[in-house]
Amino acid sequence: MSRHKVGFWYRLAAVLAKPPLLLFFKRDWRGTEHIPNDGGFLTVVNHNSYLDPLSYAHYQYNTGRVPRFLAKVGLFKKGFVGAVMRGTGQIPVYRESADAVGAFRAAVDAVERGECVAFYPEGTLTRDPDMWPMVGKTGAARVALITKAPVIPVAQWGANLAMPPYAKGKKLRLFPRKTFVVQAGPPVDLSEFYDKEPTSEVLRAATEVMMDAVTEQLAQVREEEPPAERFRYRRDAAPQPRQPSPGAEPAHRNESAAPAAEGENA
Repeated sequence: MSRHKVGFWYRLAAVLAKPPLLLFFKRDWRGTEHIPNDGGFLTVVNHNSYLDPLSYAHYQYNTGRVPRFLAKVGLFKKGFVGAVMRGTGQIPVYRESADAVGAFRAAVDAVERGECVAFYPEGTLTRDPDMWPMVGKTGAARVALITKAPVIPVAQWGANLAMPPYAKGKKLRLFPRKTFVVQAGPPVDLSEFYDKEPTSEVLRAATEVMMDAVTEQLAQVREEEPPAERFRYRRDAAPQPRQPSPGAEPAHRNESAAPAAEGENA
């Protein structure tokens, strides 16, 4: 796969982050052939641990197509972290502000410049009791339908075993050594939506197609059947959680659900 310009700040971040990742975690990278060699594209990624942005970024960095993440604007103002966020070209999101739409404009611009923009369409760590993707937000669909760029579904598993999403103190569980599994699938076909007005109904439908693709990739990684109904999370209401299957241990507590590594790609 051809290498694209990565830049000083991304290389510096890799120099700092890769050694501990290589030391403490095994890697099982799959589906890199689906990452486009050239041109702008989007990735839509599931989110089940505070650690998984590192596992996904490591995977994507190794393809030569570094991702531009949408991140909270506050991260861009914090010393060295802020300098890295700005230097690596991440995209600030102004939540609950009229400027929030600016993130989508910036994402569209980045895709049209030929870059990869990574979306966590759930908008937060999954609240699903078995760690499946939740109902997604429509931002990725907006950008995808404007740019008509390829949308690559990405599933990841293993970071949630090293750092469970809601464990007290966000403690790392380094031993036994965990495997980060990241799998990309073929581009999502959104062509049925291209000629339609981007109403809320159209955007939700396109988002569901994308979330189905991410869930399908995760089901392959976990070798399990996903739930028939996707979990819906609302910040302004206490959601009624879908109960785990009778007699089944929730997947985020079952380390055997992570498959053995097929290879460790640095």
